[in-house]
Amino acid sequence: MNYKIIQDEQLLRDFIAWLPELKRGETYYVTLLARSKYAAPGALSADKAQLKRFTSDKEMLFAKIKQLECAFGAYTSKGEPIPQEALALYINPNPRSLEIAAKESLIKLARLVTQSYTGYNPHQEVMSEIQKACARKLYFDLDYDHVALEDVLSIARESLNVSCLQVLQTRGGFHVLVELEKLEKRFAKSWYKPMTSIPGCDIKGDNLIPVPGCSQGGFVPRFVPVS
Repeated sequence: MNYKIIQDEQLLRDFIAWLPELKRGETYYVTLLARSKYAAPGALSADKAQLKRFTSDKEMLFAKIKQLECAFGAYTSKGEPIPQEALALYINPNPRSLEIAAKESLIKLARLVTQSYTGYNPHQEVMSEIQKACARKLYFDLDYDHVALEDVLSIARESLNVSCLQVLQTRGGFHVLVELEKLEKRFAKSWYKPMTSIPGCDIKGDNLIPVPGCSQGGFVPRFVPVS
């Protein structure tokens, strides 16, 4: 038996097609996590464990996600197999800059090698810099929990043009992605405060989002219509 990351192949392929085309020196950053809140009590010792992370272009993204579907038990926590229901796959929809990441990695590694070795892993240090290196902020992500989608949309209709929104339904709530290039100029300086002041808006900015069509703690994230 293998772990199953891709739960709905068509949803995933549609999402990959939706992702912005990359420019020279850009990549996508993807990470597979095990989340304790999705598993049975005591199954995981930490809130989240990073199992795999990688970069990819659009052409290879589906294949690289498929490669995560290894034999059950290959992912472990303190020697015990990580349960299927704990898995959640995330991506940053904003492309990452390899050039920025390379420069920041050089600075970080230069600082590390001038001190006594502390157990750092150069590969992981570089991956962390790629994660942080936003090439283009095309989407502003608003993560909502414990609030009704219609309540958020009612405020959105007064605060911006909803044609710039994508709503991603997730296991515990939903993400609202504001496509900044589609945001009408008349809302440019006024939309942020009302949308981020809604109770339940936990995280905002350049964030990781669950990958549509893939595992998120027994749930399959997907885009939902906005009107």
